[in-house]
Amino acid sequence: MAETTKKHRAGFVNIIGNPNVGKSTLMNALVGEKLCIVTSKAQTTRHRIMGIMNGEDFQIVYSDTPGILKPNYRLQQNMMNFVDTAIGDADIILYVTDTVEQSDKNAEYIAKLQKLDCPIVLVINKIDISDQDRVMKLMQWWGEQLPRAVIFPVSAKEKFNLENVYQAILERLPESPAWFDKDQFTDRNLRFFASEIIREKILLNYDQEVPYSCEVVVEAFKEGEKRYDISAVIYVMRDSQKGILIGKGGAALKKLGTDARLEMEDFFQKKVYLSLFVKVDEDWRTSRKELRKFGYED
Repeated sequence: MAETTKKHRAGFVNIIGNPNVGKSTLMNALVGEKLCIVTSKAQTTRHRIMGIMNGEDFQIVYSDTPGILKPNYRLQQNMMNFVDTAIGDADIILYVTDTVEQSDKNAEYIAKLQKLDCPIVLVINKIDISDQDRVMKLMQWWGEQLPRAVIFPVSAKEKFNLENVYQAILERLPESPAWFDKDQFTDRNLRFFASEIIREKILLNYDQEVPYSCEVVVEAFKEGEKRYDISAVIYVMRDSQKGILIGKGGAALKKLGTDARLEMEDFFQKKVYLSLFVKVDEDWRTSRKELRKFGYED
């Protein structure tokens, strides 16, 4: 008896949720690569970033998206546009909540999910810092809000129960040819990851409003035989922020550069020579022209 040919499945699994619930940590764990920067601060993710997982008869295209918020300026509005687009073009929604946040936060997005026809896989993250009673109550609450969703309690940080999430996604993938080449693992280039690594180190090294006032642009990215030569500009909104970034005698910027370079060398698996510069651009978060230059507008 002839063997039945296994049909190929492929689809877009778009990850959405409120800030700080662990969306980026979850995607990195599912893909098996650190594609998204991860910090404890809100608004760490600003772009929509794809991570592609390939098998012989499947391709999962994960998309990490910015945390849901109520926009206060044009940059944040564009970030929410990425979220809305992700909801609209998903084959599967991977909605991430956790054991800490107020469950009905940004309830308008729960209402959007209730109207969707596509499958929803709902993850309750951070069960490693909760207890069984709390988790069971959350599973019941979310089951009432989204009765069509399949719900998994997980710890993305500890990689607990992610295999069941992965299997649920595989089972719900539509039959389709691959959307990307099978050797491709992201839609972003190395220049993008260099800028994100620098931005991650800004988030980790500086407090208060400074990280949210910064944007990083890699102006030169040259690959030599033994190393990458990378030159990047950090844009800030005020002279005072420039002073904080640079620090006394340039010490803060030097530390930032060292941290970023070491992370890049680990990510790129090659030596890196990194040059950092700081410039003031008062309107970059609100100017359509500037946001387009930084990749936030078409």
